Amino acid sequence: MSDPSLPEGSGSADIPQEMSLVAHLIELRGRLLRAVLAIVVAFVAVFPFARPIYNWLAQPLLARLPAGGSMIATGVTTPFFIPMKVAGLVALLLALPMVLYQAWAFVAPGLYAHEKRWVAPLILVSTGLFVAGMAFAYYAVMPMVFGFVTAVAPEGVAVMTDIASYFDFVLGLFVAFGVTFEVPVLVVVLIKVGLVTVAKLREWRPYVIVGAFVVGAIFTPPDVISQLMMAIPLWLLYELGIVVGAAVAAPRQN
Repeated sequence: MSDPSLPEGSGSADIPQEMSLVAHLIELRGRLLRAVLAIVVAFVAVFPFARPIYNWLAQPLLARLPAGGSMIATGVTTPFFIPMKVAGLVALLLALPMVLYQAWAFVAPGLYAHEKRWVAPLILVSTGLFVAGMAFAYYAVMPMVFGFVTAVAPEGVAVMTDIASYFDFVLGLFVAFGVTFEVPVLVVVLIKVGLVTVAKLREWRPYVIVGAFVVGAIFTPPDVISQLMMAIPLWLLYELGIVVGAAVAAPRQN
């Protein structure tokens, strides 16, 4: 017999669904709080070293400035906030494994067993590739870009970059190359979920090569060397994704 206090057309079956939604929201809040706490703890640990970290970050440009050259701060509060931003960036990288783990732990109950086996390796590989992209930008791209910029400066012009502009530029490079290095993961995921076949990706190769050079022209400074240093790795990473995807795909897709 139904409860007379309930409105007509409703039933007790609605109550577990509402409770389940509330439980999911509570769990999501807990996961978010843990992720934010990990970032805060990392920030507190890193902040005392923010200035040395920024000096290391600025080294690719400082090493190519003329003798006596330096960087400047045009804003009153810039010398304080830029080290804070640097500390925040490093804290986010340090806390990234915990953040990704919390995201995985939240969605894991809804995944099939074979999907769970893929999530952890994808998280680890994605994190490693993103860091590898940042390292490639710092050790390979930035020295060549800043060498080009300082070399083409007109005679009599002192290259004195504002530290805020420099940080924004470097952060843009880090994100661009970090995302670029995620291409193999994207290709493998597309193959694994069946959205595209290995044969089709091979057919798209000429378009991907042209697109890689277009992306390099958009997201790098206007010199040929830096454009090539993004376009060529992007193409090679696409090829790597095809190779790995062919290895994990069903035989009928190869």
